[in-house]
Amino acid sequence: MKKIGLLLPRSTYYASIGVDIHQGLKQGFLAQKKYVPQIVSENIGFGTDPQLCYNLVEKMLLSSEIEVVIGYISHKTAQMIRPLFKAMNKILIVLDSGANLPQEWPRSSNTLYHSLHNSLGNFLVSEMAAKQGLTKAVNVTGYYDGGYLHSHAGYIGFSEAGGIILYNHATGYKRDDFNLHELKKWFDSGNSADCLLSLFSGDYVQWYFEELQANFSPGQFTVILPPFGLEESVLAESPFPNQSLLGLASWSEKLLNEENLVFIDSMLSSGKSANLFSLLGYEASLLASSILELMEKYQHNGKEVCRDIMEMEFQTPRGKLLFEQTTQTSMAPMYQSKVVPDEKGMCQLEIIGDVNLHQIKEAYIKMVSKPLNSATSGWVNSYTCI
Repeated sequence: MKKIGLLLPRSTYYASIGVDIHQGLKQGFLAQKKYVPQIVSENIGFGTDPQLCYNLVEKMLLSSEIEVVIGYISHKTAQMIRPLFKAMNKILIVLDSGANLPQEWPRSSNTLYHSLHNSLGNFLVSEMAAKQGLTKAVNVTGYYDGGYLHSHAGYIGFSEAGGIILYNHATGYKRDDFNLHELKKWFDSGNSADCLLSLFSGDYVQWYFEELQANFSPGQFTVILPPFGLEESVLAESPFPNQSLLGLASWSEKLLNEENLVFIDSMLSSGKSANLFSLLGYEASLLASSILELMEKYQHNGKEVCRDIMEMEFQTPRGKLLFEQTTQTSMAPMYQSKVVPDEKGMCQLEIIGDVNLHQIKEAYIKMVSKPLNSATSGWVNSYTCI
């Protein structure tokens, strides 16, 4: 039986992240109705120890006859283990939230990046906000989310489209320390803004909406959200904050293409609801399946296989997916969205438009070409893995 390796993370506030990725991967193989390879899994904790990842991957490649390894890891960790795959001519698929921006985008003949593009989503939605006339903003984020360079991506997108950030507010890390008191004081002092550029994920989204609802008048401003702020399983548990909420989603359960309907049904049949992490695993199965077939064609030459994969198109729950050649990173459509209340006063996502692949690729190239200058991130863990 063919084997693939899987590096599984853990998270305190996305507790099911590893299970979701694993189940998404497994259900993706089952949905293709070809074969389900043996999945050899290793736990990498929060992804903060690159040496641990290196040792686990080395063991996989040397002793388990594994030709492709899939890992939810950071660019920094991927950079450390890439030489193993090049030396052994195997393939690494990096599952990436897209929350950070690496200082450089080095190519590797045996590595592919499959991303949910939170930085790109924040860059684009912030740019859209400014172009729509929401040019005066407050930047609102937390200690954790604000430590990644998707914050820088949003700033670049907003400022280069003519927007000005008037005030920055960072929340605490724990619920007892999470509040918008200083932000409320700023508004109560006579200041105003058109929008809040907001960066939160997981439980922080729920806490943020609770604080908005408790501290501000209905309709006071527009709240702008990137992809991880629109995760539907989180929105369903979050009270509607009585503001206009606009964002850019990587994926939604409301997309009606056939691949998405199959994905959602496949996850339900396994006892799980579809979410961003099961999506990432599910789509990785499409890449891995093609890689395993091409390995036979090219006599297990991973370099040749990667070259072919980057020329291919894949039909996924998000829509058509292809690779941007320079950074070897997957591209897929994104969806303009707004958050509206359901009948219980909780949040739900409503799709109002799309950003097609041509626009996505164009925006991505524009974003990664921007110099980071002094912008840096000290986080070495994978996004949401805390």
